[in-house]
Amino acid sequence: MRKGIFHIWVCLFFAVGFAKAQDVQYSQFYAAPLYLNPALTGASELTRVGVNYRNQWPGLDQNFNSYSAYIDHYIFDYNSGIGLIFNGNKESLANLSTNEIGLSYAYRLKLGQDLYFRIGGQASYMQRDAFFSDLVFGTQIDIINGTVGGITDELNGIPIDSHYSFMDYSFGGMFYSKKIWLGASMHHISEPNVSFVEGQMSKLPMKLSAQGGIKFDLAGGRRNYFTHAYSERSVSFAFNYKQQDPFSQLDVGTQLFLDPLVLGIWYRGLPTKNGLPNNEAFIALVGVSLESGLDIGYSYDMTISKLGQRNSGGAHEVSLTYTFLWGDPKSRNQRERVIPCFRY
Repeated sequence: MRKGIFHIWVCLFFAVGFAKAQDVQYSQFYAAPLYLNPALTGASELTRVGVNYRNQWPGLDQNFNSYSAYIDHYIFDYNSGIGLIFNGNKESLANLSTNEIGLSYAYRLKLGQDLYFRIGGQASYMQRDAFFSDLVFGTQIDIINGTVGGITDELNGIPIDSHYSFMDYSFGGMFYSKKIWLGASMHHISEPNVSFVEGQMSKLPMKLSAQGGIKFDLAGGRRNYFTHAYSERSVSFAFNYKQQDPFSQLDVGTQLFLDPLVLGIWYRGLPTKNGLPNNEAFIALVGVSLESGLDIGYSYDMTISKLGQRNSGGAHEVSLTYTFLWGDPKSRNQRERVIPCFRY
């Protein structure tokens, strides 16, 4: 009973905006490029369509589902990328959901023979919805008779079926060369009010992130004599740091690409955060990158925090990305330098 009431209060706090909220984080964050950094809009220098789905902690009674979909396109004549993104997540207990639709733009600047810089921004319309009728509070419980009443004062001033919408803005940049990339982004620049309570102020904290990595080619890569397609062999090391008051997190890992197979492993946590352990998960990934332009990835998060793997059930994540040439076939030969990022 105490554990159930605790989970109810946690969900309520996040629903009405009395606690600091944290953005959804994908383990395959490079498979959600527009969500990671607006500067990655059009980074494939082709046309790209992608979807992501994450099931967080399925072992708990109330789970958390997130999804993202996007399309972007690179315009060679203007060195620019344009994109459209849809994001959503839902928490089952309070039926709390957040949905977003955003437009993004990025410009590519050539700084030298093998050095580039991309800068991008995104404007989004967001809506939060919640339905609180399924919540049960301590004041509704009759311990003697074992019944649950239907009247409570906890939701006084809060509509049972609540809706709230607002605009949101993001900005990012990335330097990259043939083997190295380094970028940073800022989300929720205006720190919009997300409270369901009229007259109550609860800002969505700005999220700051930095990402980067390095790629090494391995022996064994070869080019097909008939199709001229290159079979890549490489290993990459990368990091992704996020800070959203009062939370911070670091992902570090590696991916091995043995065309068409991709294998990866990640660690998520900050073990020395304020002298306290902050270990969250080990992440294993397997993917396939087909010559047709289709990338399929699956990853699993193994919980190593105090929540426990047995209680949480970890997290499952699936991504699909399709990259293709749309427009003038000669545009494919205009591609100068694609960012050497992780595929997932």
